[in-house]
Amino acid sequence: MHVQLAIVCEAAEMRPDGKMDVRGVFNDLVAPGFPAKQEEMVLVTTIEWGRGDEGRNRFRVDLVGPDGGTALTVDGHTEVGRRQPDRPPPRTRLILPLREVIFPRPGQYTFQIKVKGKRLRGPSLFLMEQGSESSPAHEPS
Repeated sequence: MHVQLAIVCEAAEMRPDGKMDVRGVFNDLVAPGFPAKQEEMVLVTTIEWGRGDEGRNRFRVDLVGPDGGTALTVDGHTEVGRRQPDRPPPRTRLILPLREVIFPRPGQYTFQIKVKGKRLRGPSLFLMEQGSESSPAHEPS
């Protein structure tokens, strides 16, 4: 199993044809001060499973801050179906809306996905204080 896609964005949705629409992808946030609060954002990830991973699989997503502490945790589960060898491997597409996320301090925050005893790396965000950034970034709401 591995992470096939991992991003943070403003909005995402599945279409009836099985494709995913994603809008407003970002990697950096600028805040007027800390702690900072992001009113809304969406974590999007696709996990591609191995052929023997079918069944109910629990997962946990942690947002880990620059000090190694956990700023946010989401627990859930997914059902992984059996696939024939001539078909693509099973995949779980997660669209996780996150509201009122608190970032205690500036620095890099990384989403970690824990499933079946393994830790998979998700996307990261870099938080900066307003006036200290050297490139444009999305401001927390």
